[in-house]
Amino acid sequence: MVRAARAAGVRDERVLEALRSVPRDAFVPRAEAGSAYRDAPVPLPHGQVTTQPSLVALMVEALGLTGGERVLEIGTGYGFQTAVLARLAGEVVSVERLPDVAGRARRRLSRAGIGNVSVSTGDGTLGVPERAPYDAVVVSAAFPEVPGPLVGQLRTGGRLVQPIGPGGREQVRQYERTPRGLVLRRTVVSARFVRLYGVHGYPPGTEP
Repeated sequence: MVRAARAAGVRDERVLEALRSVPRDAFVPRAEAGSAYRDAPVPLPHGQVTTQPSLVALMVEALGLTGGERVLEIGTGYGFQTAVLARLAGEVVSVERLPDVAGRARRRLSRAGIGNVSVSTGDGTLGVPERAPYDAVVVSAAFPEVPGPLVGQLRTGGRLVQPIGPGGREQVRQYERTPRGLVLRRTVVSARFVRLYGVHGYPPGTEP
């Protein structure tokens, strides 16, 4: 996975070490364990998929974490990206809209001994305002714009990374919150993501 991340352009050694240190086979179903270390997505329930490890590394690197940040993650999945973030930040607040997926992620993170993470079930487009402000926000699903509540919960100077697009053909973009609002800093990579559902995303129940 580290080789694939380097090939994709990841240069931050802290991110590469975090990727190396998280056992991905602990964050996939037993039936997928044999392919856990391939640089490929893993199926999730309800027609969803995880993000492939090299793309996780690119998105996490774009957050520019240095070690003490509070990070908001939208889309927990099986918890692999959450575990990587936990090794790079002070605290991770993660939101997963599917209760069964959130429960599995909690159990996997607990078994891995990762204590600086909280996983809640809910509408990720609303963020978690009671834990704001956040130093960084990462969104693991696609929508044509950044949900307003996530911008409001990001501190000035903080970074937000999200795939922008309709779901299926996206540009992962890095933004910074400035005193004037959210400013696009760069496009990280082109990729394919599942859609972001919620009050400030696609309406739930309109899954393709």
